[in-house]
Amino acid sequence: MLSIFQNRDNHLVRVDTFGDAELQPAIWCDLLSPTGEETRLVEHNLGIEIPTRDEMQEIELSDRLYQEAGAQFMTMTAVAALDSEVPAKVPVTFILKGPTLVTVRHASPRPFSTFTARSQKPNGAPCSSGEAAMLGLIEAMIDRTADALEHAGLEIDGISREVFRKKSASATKTTRDLQSLIDRIGLKGDLLTAVRESLVSIGRLIAYHTAVEDRGGRRAPKETRQRLKLIQRDAASLGEHAEFLSNKINFLLDATLGLINLEQNQIIKIFSVASVVFLPPTLVASIYGMNFQMMPELQWDLGYPGALALMVLSSLLPYLYFKHRGWL
Repeated sequence: MLSIFQNRDNHLVRVDTFGDAELQPAIWCDLLSPTGEETRLVEHNLGIEIPTRDEMQEIELSDRLYQEAGAQFMTMTAVAALDSEVPAKVPVTFILKGPTLVTVRHASPRPFSTFTARSQKPNGAPCSSGEAAMLGLIEAMIDRTADALEHAGLEIDGISREVFRKKSASATKTTRDLQSLIDRIGLKGDLLTAVRESLVSIGRLIAYHTAVEDRGGRRAPKETRQRLKLIQRDAASLGEHAEFLSNKINFLLDATLGLINLEQNQIIKIFSVASVVFLPPTLVASIYGMNFQMMPELQWDLGYPGALALMVLSSLLPYLYFKHRGWL
């Protein structure tokens, strides 16, 4: 789908065609899973070559940040479906050619719809150029990322309370609860990994764009330079916070695995103690169950109750010893 926007009174207005490039050029062309015809239309009007989906997924820096045909090609990693249990990492390419911005994407991260709706309102965020549209989109992504990190932090705090609170349930129930916590910890770890990768790509994109503008001698207005620095600073601070949450997730994972091992060791200890306690009575019963003729105890009138008493005593003594040592 191709969406074309023009600047009218410093706000975006959606149009059906590129219009007269001399009077009213398009400042933003949004390509969402574009068809071949839509791609060729944008390429013809702007004189650029739109990267394919496979090219957008390349991880080499030279394939993500480069200049060609007088345009800047900048690909970043965005995170879609942040509210779901399985967020998706999707590449988004920004192409700046003169006053026009082209975005190429194959998913619909929420910041795109949020920015589009806000910038079309008369009292919304002003957007007078392609560069301003790009910065507005990145700011919307950072805001969305910050909300996701805040929500993830609250959920991680809840997981921490569940891991370290005292359990009144049985060992089996406790172990099963801890195993479910591992699944939740893993999902949060995946989310934080995707967010950190996205923030790193944003920082690289802004640094590259700033360096290109400086090398080209096209010094941006003071307000734009301040926006670029603010975006880079926000991305760096959110990256540090995401790293802190990742460290906390790793700690919770280690603690949960340790608690599971403790619970399993407790169960194994109970079986070990039970086997040791019942081993002497089993030995006594085995001895007096052989029925050899030369066993004088077999002829005693009190042999049977004496054997039972000996079995009880032989099991009671190890139990009391273990209790005294604190092993039970």
